[in-house]
Amino acid sequence: MTKIRTGQAPAPLTRAQFHERYQLRFYDPAYAGEQEAIARLEDIAWQALQEGRKAPVTRPAGRGFADPSYRISVEWLDTRKRLRLAQKRWQDADTPSRVLLVCGSARNDGTCPGEVSKTWRLTGIAEQVIAAAGVEADVLDLSLVTSEFGRTIQPCKGCVASAMPLCHWPCTCYPNHALGQADDWMAEIYERWVAAHAVIILAPTYWYQSPGPLKLMMDRMVCADGGNPDPTTTHGKRVVEAKRIEKKGWDYPKHVAGRAFGVVVHGDVAGVENHRRNLCDWLEWMGMVDAGATAKLDRYIGYYGPYFDSHDALDKDKAVQEEVRNVARSVVAAVKELRAGRLSQPDKHTQSPRPK
Repeated sequence: MTKIRTGQAPAPLTRAQFHERYQLRFYDPAYAGEQEAIARLEDIAWQALQEGRKAPVTRPAGRGFADPSYRISVEWLDTRKRLRLAQKRWQDADTPSRVLLVCGSARNDGTCPGEVSKTWRLTGIAEQVIAAAGVEADVLDLSLVTSEFGRTIQPCKGCVASAMPLCHWPCTCYPNHALGQADDWMAEIYERWVAAHAVIILAPTYWYQSPGPLKLMMDRMVCADGGNPDPTTTHGKRVVEAKRIEKKGWDYPKHVAGRAFGVVVHGDVAGVENHRRNLCDWLEWMGMVDAGATAKLDRYIGYYGPYFDSHDALDKDKAVQEEVRNVARSVVAAVKELRAGRLSQPDKHTQSPRPK
């Protein structure tokens, strides 16, 4: 077995350091009259950290798991149950077709910018086409992480780089109550991806790349591509067990394969083509099916123009609005063809000599 490398983790917080950080959330003078109550809560939180109570409520995994006696997070088991039900709905031929629209911009008018994003408007255009086709549209607005209390997508910890079986489906890294990381949105987001027959990602280009909230979601979707559906095989996060499993051979299950996809990327100066290509490559890597060339769009809106009137530039660009409608039309058509068994995936049954 390969050597497990350690030594990067920082020293544990002292009690004084923990107190300083814990108190930051109560900076508002309105909390001044509740310091005794806050101190009691701080003591509980400190003890949880010392004891590592990541998942404070657990039960034996039960039937269907490699180790039925292993105690596993009740929250994770609930998420797993919802994903399995969503997968059944997706497979049911009588279930209405559903398209997940991911608005990947970080801005909205409920926070500092004070104005909706152009991406949000493009999402609305696509939503209208999908609804008119009699298909359910599920809009996932990732800008809520910047404007809504308790909306957080925690970052991926990179478990997969230690061993793929250490990356669980769905993710078991969060919530981590000992570290105060209880407000993770991904459990709901996983369910919405699984329930969808197609996904359209709409995104602006921030410094040649995806906006932060979109990239956070993408990183956390790694468990959908090769993730281990049974955390009892690694007894939680036991690295050596995961390494042994992968060494014996791992099949990298693709948990959202077979869904159609479309992409709309826009920008104002540079980077849209590479950004669009990166998103499409990522979706194809997960085993999703592109809905044709028309469904993969990158465009500049108000090229090299000022920012203050960029929404006016979108108003005038009737062509890009119609192109977004075409993305949605192509995805709807692909969903219908896929569900009817008429759209084949030529590489569906091929086996890669280098799976990953």
